[in-house]
Amino acid sequence: MESARNRLVINLLLVATFVVILNETLMAVAIPRLMHDLNVTADAVQWLTTAFLLTMSVVIPVTGFLLQRMNTRPIFILAMSLFSLGTLIATLAPDLQALVVARIIQASGTAIMMPLLMTTAMTLAPAETRGKTMGFITTVISVAPAIGPTLSGIILNYLSWRWMFALVLPISIGALLLGMRRMQNVTTPHSAALDGLSVFLSAFAFGGIVYGFSSIGAPAAPGTLPAGLWSGIGVVFLALFVLRQLALQKSGYPLLDLRTFGSRNFTVSVLLMASMMMALFGTIILLPIYLQNVLGLNSLQTGLLLLPGGLLMGLLGPHVGRLYDKVGPIRLLVPGVIIVSIVLWAMTLLGPRTRVPYILAGHVVMSIGFALLFTPLFTVSLSSVKASLYAHGSAVIGTIQQAAGAAGVALFVALMSARAARLAASGLAPVEALAGGVRAGFVCGASISIFAVACVVFMRRPKAVQSGA
Repeated sequence: MESARNRLVINLLLVATFVVILNETLMAVAIPRLMHDLNVTADAVQWLTTAFLLTMSVVIPVTGFLLQRMNTRPIFILAMSLFSLGTLIATLAPDLQALVVARIIQASGTAIMMPLLMTTAMTLAPAETRGKTMGFITTVISVAPAIGPTLSGIILNYLSWRWMFALVLPISIGALLLGMRRMQNVTTPHSAALDGLSVFLSAFAFGGIVYGFSSIGAPAAPGTLPAGLWSGIGVVFLALFVLRQLALQKSGYPLLDLRTFGSRNFTVSVLLMASMMMALFGTIILLPIYLQNVLGLNSLQTGLLLLPGGLLMGLLGPHVGRLYDKVGPIRLLVPGVIIVSIVLWAMTLLGPRTRVPYILAGHVVMSIGFALLFTPLFTVSLSSVKASLYAHGSAVIGTIQQAAGAAGVALFVALMSARAARLAASGLAPVEALAGGVRAGFVCGASISIFAVACVVFMRRPKAVQSGA
């Protein structure tokens, strides 16, 4: 009876998470269309993705508090209600500013859902099958982004961009109503305090760093701070946030319990995940811009080209999870990170005359590499901390993951725009200049992948961890 209840809860969370993550990549293929319809630049429209990821990185730390204070069902209802409200506003948004606000509200719901799924799965799944369970989670967080660009391409080929949200809205409301009827409480809430100062510090820390990244290569507007200074402010606030959490660990309830970093496996996993998320989200943004504005593909062709790799990554998730349960993380992580690095370096050679089949093959191979990475990383990171720290571990992973994704999007687009502008100013044709900018973005991603290769050397198979505090 209990196992049936656990499966029901995890399956409901998987369905809801699929819906909210599907929304995350709908924007990727739509960026060129939005630039045209809303009459905005690439630097401006990329905030639809950056603001989404940044909001998640600010809200996710609070989920550690929510998962301790509230039961499963009310947290689920809160998350899906926020997401549905944001989707409704996006459907009706009159301009870019309103659309960014809608994305922020959507992100608030998504930010709650992801740690809720991971924490619940780690709590309910037996240790010997956690790899398999995390494999299904990886499938959801891989297939949903894979379908997103294709669905977006089909919609944009025939309808207005507003339909990207109008079609998701009834699905999100349906998931909310299903959860209200069938979701069951599987956790035991206990007393915890929310530290307002920690929330304030985390917002300015991640906000400053990501805003600084987004402003790289662009001249500072009159009366505003340069990019480097914004990043510096973010780093200062991040240091204050860390100090605050260390103090609260001794005298109260930290927003994020940093004792999770006492595990070397957890620390290395987070660093590796951060570097790979920067590369993944940067690639998700850059490839559609390159395919449409350099090679001349339409939105539907772009979505279909990106579909096979994403679907393959998702379908491999459960198989990689079963392999993890048998062979551990090292035999999966090493080839995975090497494959991703090789493809990223190959993408630094993209140009106006690169053949589309080569790009398709590279994207499929890269997706295989990511499939070998994410299931082991999610599993080994949380399996290396005590059960009492699962909620905080999930929140830390989610925060770093989304902040890194936001930084990757901002950094890749900023480098692309800056390099393309310099090449255009030198007299190069617009298409050639943009291709040069895209190559600059992928050089950044390829360089980051070298750091990831170095990180994987320090990974070990997690030992049994006591469940006590």
